[in-house]
Amino acid sequence: MLRKISLSIIAGLSLSSAYSQDSTAVQEKTGPVISGSVDAYYRFNFSNPKSDATSGPGLSDFSPYNNYTSFTNSQNSFELGMASLKLEHTMGKVGVVADLGFGKRAEEFSYNDANTMLAIKQAYVTYALKDNIKFTAGSWATHVGYELVDAYLNRNYSMSYMFSYGPFFHTGVKADFTAGKSGFMIGVANPTDLKSANFQQKFGIAQYSYGGEKIKLYLNYVGGNWGSMQRQKQIDAVITSPISDKFSIGFNGTLQSNKFKGANGKYDDDALIWWGSALYLNVDPTSNFGLTLRGEYIDNEDAHLSLPSSVFETTLSLNFKVGGLTIIPELRLDTGKEEAFIKRDGTTTKSTVSGLMAAVYKF
Repeated sequence: MLRKISLSIIAGLSLSSAYSQDSTAVQEKTGPVISGSVDAYYRFNFSNPKSDATSGPGLSDFSPYNNYTSFTNSQNSFELGMASLKLEHTMGKVGVVADLGFGKRAEEFSYNDANTMLAIKQAYVTYALKDNIKFTAGSWATHVGYELVDAYLNRNYSMSYMFSYGPFFHTGVKADFTAGKSGFMIGVANPTDLKSANFQQKFGIAQYSYGGEKIKLYLNYVGGNWGSMQRQKQIDAVITSPISDKFSIGFNGTLQSNKFKGANGKYDDDALIWWGSALYLNVDPTSNFGLTLRGEYIDNEDAHLSLPSSVFETTLSLNFKVGGLTIIPELRLDTGKEEAFIKRDGTTTKSTVSGLMAAVYKF
């Protein structure tokens, strides 16, 4: 699973409005609501590397795919992304959500659980103390970032680097408060992406959101200690704006710092840092056709991520909609600061181009 190197060491010892989860109003409906989705795709990397192309400095088991982001690690293959089934029920002040996923996408999302393609993406209960105060307990998709695990909630099918190396979900308790156009969330959770964390210290999570007519803003935080040797903090911002009824923009910026204890038992003064930023340009000429251009840069100069190089990627995705079905042809260019990708002859290169065709159905 593509996540932080430090995370794997410690373990050994989640429409353009699909971004950060914000505070939500109390739902009045009662009775169960069932929804779901299915997505599948075909991906081809035009460098066409060999299946055993894992040699070279800084390369990894993901090198044969020339892909260092989540959910699209394949080459010249038809793949099932995920089949999802979500049950929501609200009665009075109490609500419950059970969200299950089956497929490789679900498996990678829950990479810390036992190896299985059937995963619990979300499972939580809520209690609305008042119309503007809600408590949640269980496991839910992260509030950090612009993109989400469910393919139908993203206009690009392939995922950003920031999504792939940031949090996926949190398990714990949180409280949401709304005051006018502003929202506040604060909570305590297990360390990132752990549904079970016996004897582990807990992380703090928080969010401030503002929902204006011309702009929506989300400021996000997650941080805590991994065991007794690593201290991690991440701050994140998401801004979206509908310029017109046919054009909107989105921005996501994130920074994560990691400090480690030295031989003297104290945390180092210098932190290992990675950061990224992405701009999303969304155009919808008609209700049945839209396109999104994503430009993203991720900085890995401190070599903290399991990523051979800092990378700039540009992804153009078309969205053709027929009822609940969306067809997504996509073209993606990844360019590393160093030679992070593999060519057919086994030599390395700084840039690679991938084409993808995805089908996403939501019901």
